[in-house]
Amino acid sequence: MLAEGSEVVCLDNFFTGRKDNILHLMDNKRFELIRHDVIEPILLEVDQIYNLACPASPVHYQYNPVKTVKTSVMGMINMLGMAKRVKARILQASTSEVYGDPLVHPQTEDYFGNVNPIGFRSCYDEGKRVAETLMMDYHRQNGVDTRIVRIFNTYGERMLENDGRVVSNFVVQALRGEELTIYGDGSQTRSFCYVSDLVDGLIKLMNVEGEDVHLPVNIGNPGEFTMNELAAEVGKATGKDVKIKHLPLPTDDPKQRKPDIQRARDLLKWNPTVPLAEGLTRTVRYFSGLVGKQIGA
Repeated sequence: MLAEGSEVVCLDNFFTGRKDNILHLMDNKRFELIRHDVIEPILLEVDQIYNLACPASPVHYQYNPVKTVKTSVMGMINMLGMAKRVKARILQASTSEVYGDPLVHPQTEDYFGNVNPIGFRSCYDEGKRVAETLMMDYHRQNGVDTRIVRIFNTYGERMLENDGRVVSNFVVQALRGEELTIYGDGSQTRSFCYVSDLVDGLIKLMNVEGEDVHLPVNIGNPGEFTMNELAAEVGKATGKDVKIKHLPLPTDDPKQRKPDIQRARDLLKWNPTVPLAEGLTRTVRYFSGLVGKQIGA
């Protein structure tokens, strides 16, 4: 966006973000950083709002579940209130977690999901589901120009090394020469989308026009991998002979996850372009620098 000449205001409370990720932008005159939590209202004059606020890893969103719900619900209300006031277009980063442990495979946008509303993951799952409700209601009641993207597992550079999601876990463990932690027997599946593909999809959705642009759109890579297959791919990318340690499966952990992206293909002319092996190679290169510093390599 900066390269295209836009002015960008970034709000971050730095719960899971870090300034190192945006240091290269700090000297750009069109970039402004405000340390702010979206739970609190803020007054800004903007044309577009990308609401990406919420920890996305179980480790972080279960750390303070009440705060997670507040971020998704109160934060959404505050951002929608701003969009309504200044007539801005707003995009909500929703999640494949709205599908829960799905009974439909692959998941299409018209599937209502199979979510446990009182489980350990529900602070995130239900918070995002309510955020989608708010988006649709503000659109229908107040005419706010909304976009909803359901994001499937994303990975790439600038993730936290203690992020708690499977790609960063595996890569960091492999680089440190540790056993890779697999929960359950490793047969559960996920679909992994490289971050540049996701960003491309977000920007396309924000700027597309059409009849049903307010309805949710899946953005993810439909390539489906078991956790055992992912561990093997991480071994190749790191050049390590990986060993596996199996632990019990967490409560409500989805057994299958794969996006149907036909709507994104039709509406946005979007397709992921970075295969898992290439994305992992780039991710490993990034984490090698971080892990190398920590272990004095």
